[in-house]
Amino acid sequence: MKLERLLAITMLLLNRKRITAKELSERFEVSLRTIYRDLETLNMAGIPVVSYAGMAGGYELTERYGIERQYLSLDELQSIMTALRGIRTAMDETHVAGLLDKVGALLNHTEQHYAQQRSRELIIDINPWHQNDPSEPSRLPLIRQAVREQRIVAFSYTDGQGQLSQRKVELYSVVLKGYVWYAFGYCRMREDFRTFRLTRIMDLRLDGERFEWREDAVERASNLRLKMPHRAYEPIAVSFLFSPAVRPRVFDYFKPEQITVRDDGYLLVNAQHPNEPMLYRSLLSYGSDVEVLAPVELANRLRDEALRMVAMYNK
Repeated sequence: MKLERLLAITMLLLNRKRITAKELSERFEVSLRTIYRDLETLNMAGIPVVSYAGMAGGYELTERYGIERQYLSLDELQSIMTALRGIRTAMDETHVAGLLDKVGALLNHTEQHYAQQRSRELIIDINPWHQNDPSEPSRLPLIRQAVREQRIVAFSYTDGQGQLSQRKVELYSVVLKGYVWYAFGYCRMREDFRTFRLTRIMDLRLDGERFEWREDAVERASNLRLKMPHRAYEPIAVSFLFSPAVRPRVFDYFKPEQITVRDDGYLLVNAQHPNEPMLYRSLLSYGSDVEVLAPVELANRLRDEALRMVAMYNK
């Protein structure tokens, strides 16, 4: 533990211009006396820790001291740090913070100032708006353990059609798509590879049984990183008329070449769209701000649903 703490203190000193013994004591949850001994140990090991007295006092390393880095340019190191900060928005893992310190320690003070300015150019945050904590779901640690230890997991699962079933699965990967977490594995009930949305998994538990990787699991898991498996839906020609009130949403969802803005501000959309359930649910979310011009079958379905809603609220 002491060796790890000494290394971590060195990384902090390399990353920060000056730090107090009290800050180090609180960070590593040890006494001030222990911190003073650690700093003395670093000095004896040839790491030039300098102390400064006064209100702005503390400890820092001499300006010229740094860890040699090979093959990585400043911009490449900055890209690594940007990616690591993005990971921290998704996963609450302490080792990521430590890794950031280690990468930052490869920069001298001048480079750190440059990197701090550059860090504002690109910010990766996969959390939804108004959510500051990492989006990692509570089930994720147990699922990652199952992947790592090749353990069968059992759970209750609700699929996209609302059907509840009991599953036993050989898990191979955890996937973050957008800000939604999925688990990928071989479902013994379906006898095929499947993707499971973590928010739909209930009563998750580790089974005592272990499994061996299937021959095609590596290829299937690798392909999953590029594109999530999905059901193929036939494209249909659609025509919608949106009110000006939902203009931002229309431009968020459809391509500019599919949208014609009329003189009265209404937006006419003509496009080819997969005939999937999500299209129907998305149109319902617009309420009276959208009129389906084509196809007629879709317009009739929305009309019938609206009538059912009126009947429900008129009870």
